[in-house]
Amino acid sequence: MIPSILYALASYARVRSFPRRIRDRQTLRAWQAKRLKQWLAHDVPKVSAFRKLAGGGSKLEDLPIMEKSDLMEDFSRFNVPGITNAQGWEAFSGSRRIGDFIVGASTGTSGNRGLFVISHGEQFSWLGAILAKAVPDFWRHRDRIAVLLPLDTPLYDSANATGRLALRFFDITDPLGSYLTTLEAFDPTLLVAPPRILRRLAEAHATLRPRRIFSAAEKLEDFDRAIIEGGFGVALDEIYMATEGLLGVTCAYGRLHLTEDCMHFEFEPAGEDLVAPIISDFSRKTQIMARYRMNDLLRLDRETCPCGSPLMVVREVVGRQDDVFCMPAVDGKPVELTPDILRNAIVDTDRCIDDFLLVQTGERALELHLSEKLPLPVRQAVRANLLALLDRHGASPDCRIEILDLEPHSRGKLRRIRREWAA
Repeated sequence: MIPSILYALASYARVRSFPRRIRDRQTLRAWQAKRLKQWLAHDVPKVSAFRKLAGGGSKLEDLPIMEKSDLMEDFSRFNVPGITNAQGWEAFSGSRRIGDFIVGASTGTSGNRGLFVISHGEQFSWLGAILAKAVPDFWRHRDRIAVLLPLDTPLYDSANATGRLALRFFDITDPLGSYLTTLEAFDPTLLVAPPRILRRLAEAHATLRPRRIFSAAEKLEDFDRAIIEGGFGVALDEIYMATEGLLGVTCAYGRLHLTEDCMHFEFEPAGEDLVAPIISDFSRKTQIMARYRMNDLLRLDRETCPCGSPLMVVREVVGRQDDVFCMPAVDGKPVELTPDILRNAIVDTDRCIDDFLLVQTGERALELHLSEKLPLPVRQAVRANLLALLDRHGASPDCRIEILDLEPHSRGKLRRIRREWAA
């Protein structure tokens, strides 16, 4: 077996050298076409789901777009070792390994958890890629990395094999007070956590002095960024990562670049200048993710980044498609409101608004959760702005908004715009 660190170093070197080898979008597309051709010919046909569709001469568009429901209907059809749903969930509830394979799962934000499986080599290739993008100078330091997320995975353990890094996982499903002392004693130089946790640490004046901070796993709001950067005194970077893989990392200019050097992205129009990404991960050969439609809504930036990278820039990760509100209209047609439109109507009301929750609980019912510290006129103004927004978009006048006090978020991912009602 190839030593683990060699997988990581090879991946690190490839990703680091990529901007010097690929300098424009045309060259990037040509390079991707070669990688996709090889992947479609040699790797994709190894799983039963695509055996009759891929092979020599096949094109990406020959494959159907796959959904999460397709993947989880029969997980064995999409991975080379043929790991079944039952085997995957059994491993996930135990050692999270089947032989040399790592088995993981999503947090189930939308109520539907998904499995993933990667090989030993892919585990360390992932490590090399994320180091190259997020911590390219790791070899100059002996960093202590604190990862604060709701779900641990053996993926994170790979960092400890480098000899230069010490990584420790902290479970944020536990109360902050239960691990804060241990976190402070660990004294991380790199801190990775959802923005709500980073904000709580900043507001708690925790004795942490990391040299780099990364937001991950949740939507990053501008008001959260201001509090986090003010509290820690360093710029906040962002890692866009999901069960589907490493999707994006901010560059030295603070702009979020998609990992087009590791996977291919198609963009499906979703209205209001938004797109839904469809990914084909040609860097993974154990579980085949080919034309997999993600649930996220992105707003892209077509301009070249000052850093010079040809990788596409994401101006904003807006939210999730299943959090688009659907309200009845006066003319009987449904009115759809995306998370960014709803968010802007709230935060643009008054600069003192630095937290909120808006939930669609029924066809015509919304719950607006605001801090009890907000003055009554501000709370009423937010409600009025939302009603005006509904009116501008043609929603039925009998839609109602109830104002409630905002409670501290303690379980699962924070989604400030959330649809709990389904037609």
